[in-house]
Amino acid sequence: MDKELMPIEVIENRIYLIRGQKVMLDRDLATLYGVQTGRLNEQVSRNIDRFPDDFMFQLNLEEFNNLISHFATSSWGGYRKLPRAFTEHGILMLSSVLNSERAVQVNIRIMRIFAKLRQMIAGNKELAHKMNLLEKRIFKHDSDIRELVRDIRKLTIEKTRKALNVGFKVEGKG
Repeated sequence: MDKELMPIEVIENRIYLIRGQKVMLDRDLATLYGVQTGRLNEQVSRNIDRFPDDFMFQLNLEEFNNLISHFATSSWGGYRKLPRAFTEHGILMLSSVLNSERAVQVNIRIMRIFAKLRQMIAGNKELAHKMNLLEKRIFKHDSDIRELVRDIRKLTIEKTRKALNVGFKVEGKG
C-alpha cells in the first residue's frame, strides 16, 4: 500500500483512549479501509459473534460527547447510532469480515502502530523505573553528603575550640 495514502500520523491521531483501552472508531476505520461506515458496521453486525466486548464496544452518549468536545472544529456529521470503538483485536478481526486486500494492508499498518505504541509505553515504564532507582541513589548520596558535611563541621568546630583554648590559656596558673 502506498504510504502517502496513509501516513502513520493519520492513523496515530485516530487512536483514542476510551475505557482505559486504545481504540479506533468505526468511521475512522471505514475511511482508512475505503468503505462507507454503514458497510463496515453491516459486516460487523453480520459477524457479531467475532466481536466480543473486549474486541468492540459501542460508545455511550457521555463518551461520544466527551470525544466531540476535544475536537470542537471537527465535523462529526449526523450519527443515527453512537459509534463503535474497536480495540486492537477487533481491528484485526475487521480484516477478516471486510475481506479486501486494502483492509488487510491497512490492518498490517495499524498493527505496526499499535506495536510501536506498546513499545513506547514499555520504554516509558522502564525509564520511570530507572528514574526511581536514580532518585533513590541520589537521595542516599544526599544523605551521605549531609552526614559528611556534619562531620566536617564538627571537626572544624572542635579545631576552632582547641585553637581558641590554646590562645586563651591563663598564665601563671598551674
